[in-house]
Amino acid sequence: MNMIDVSFVAEQNRKASTALDEDYAALGAKLSRHGVDIDAITSKAAEFQVAVPSWGTGTGGTRFARFPGVGEPRNIFEKLEDCAVINQMVQCTGAVSPHFPWDKVDDFSELRQTADALGLAFDAVNSNTFQDQTGQKHSYKYGSLTHVDRATRDQAVDHNLECIEWGKTLGSKALTVWIGDGSNFAGQSHFQRQLERYLESTKRIYAALPSDWNMFLEHKMFEPAFYSTVIQDWGSSVLCAMELGDKAKSLVDLGHHAPNVNIEMIVSRLIQFKKLAGFHFNDSKYGDDDLDSGSLHPYQQFLIFNELVDAEYRQQEGFNPAYMLDQSHNVTDPIESLMNSAAEVQRSYVKALLIDRERLYGYQESNDALMAANTLKAAFNLDVEPILAKARMQKGGAIDPIATYRASGYRQMVGEKRPSSGQSGSGIV
Repeated sequence: MNMIDVSFVAEQNRKASTALDEDYAALGAKLSRHGVDIDAITSKAAEFQVAVPSWGTGTGGTRFARFPGVGEPRNIFEKLEDCAVINQMVQCTGAVSPHFPWDKVDDFSELRQTADALGLAFDAVNSNTFQDQTGQKHSYKYGSLTHVDRATRDQAVDHNLECIEWGKTLGSKALTVWIGDGSNFAGQSHFQRQLERYLESTKRIYAALPSDWNMFLEHKMFEPAFYSTVIQDWGSSVLCAMELGDKAKSLVDLGHHAPNVNIEMIVSRLIQFKKLAGFHFNDSKYGDDDLDSGSLHPYQQFLIFNELVDAEYRQQEGFNPAYMLDQSHNVTDPIESLMNSAAEVQRSYVKALLIDRERLYGYQESNDALMAANTLKAAFNLDVEPILAKARMQKGGAIDPIATYRASGYRQMVGEKRPSSGQSGSGIV
């Protein structure tokens, strides 16, 4: 089921197809001079997928305020409608990552049927033990999986176990675990005992994983704990993943690192030891900003994909990363930002495919630093938009997703169906 009329999308594409054909032919001729088949690259681009977060379809916010937008989804079913629009336009976001209990429903079979009808699947399910929910018996104010109180830890473990059960019904194959546990004062917590409690709790969750599932351990340097965080960096994350077992892996969120950290090298290390779970793509200026992917550091994102495509090229064992967006859209239409971001992540992948790997290896082996760097830059500086647009069009998507979406009037239509409460509020979605 398509949320926007297929004939409308086709008409919008018809208006832009002549220019696209000309640009595609010109780029194809340029690539051909270097022995690259543009159609083969376009086929690879068409296969690329990055999941969208259910929570990303609503307007984000800060600790100070949130300003709701027109026609915001009020439940997971309406979130799926917006996700279907995104995928219809860009054709590379066919899976949705739900977050519980935000997306909890009475009948998960009905939820899966709705997603199936919209042409969507479910990616990793996410648990939430960083907030207290209505009617919750034990508070997570001082921790969840690492809380000093056994009953509170049990409650947090039980929530993760029910997330696995819900995920099984939805067809998911992974559980993402992120906790806000830590401390705000020196001496507040015993570092080692806290981590011991984390491992004890996560081992119980790990034991409940189906045989074909993975457990993604997400780290974060700070917030809401500002002095210490239990799983604060990729080192703690991967150490715990190694302790838990083969199905536990380290998740990389691009905003969860200290300033100036070499994220692409971290990615390489995790690939080498078969511990790369995947990514939460976003961009960052000051901290965990959750800005649109590629809006600030497109070259860094490209360098990350250089490592990913290199692993693909070398056919490295155990390499099967999950790609997902994780963003907060405070001043834009979330649908537009997610479409833009999906295209930017796909763009980085395509550019990385165009790196002359054997030439790069030669420059690396001969210690030719300048030419090795220039080989990367040659691929990065190429305008690959014709490849992305052609891949979208061939799959029934939009040559120009933003323009087509705006012309469709979808946001205005759902604004009439989903009345706003008119209330501002604090906190993230």
